[in-house]
Amino acid sequence: MSEKFEYMPMGVCPKKIEFEIDNGKLHNVKFYGGCPGNLAAIPKLIEGADALNVAKILRGNQCGIKGTSCADQLAIAIEGALNKKAS
Repeated sequence: MSEKFEYMPMGVCPKKIEFEIDNGKLHNVKFYGGCPGNLAAIPKLIEGADALNVAKILRGNQCGIKGTSCADQLAIAIEGALNKKAS
């Protein structure tokens, strides 16, 4: 059964990230705000991918001197969702 998650990122342009996890796989990732080109490409690349693996790959990616990025914030959101599901 698919579960929907919503995350309010910090330190980046998007104001919200939504995604679903179904059987450990990511679906319907959406960024609200931010750079349309990159943030349209990321969901296409990770659709149906293993959520934990995506989080591991994206975690720590930085945008300039911000100390985070949209990809890093998505990783944080995925990790939080997986931890919530495990509780």
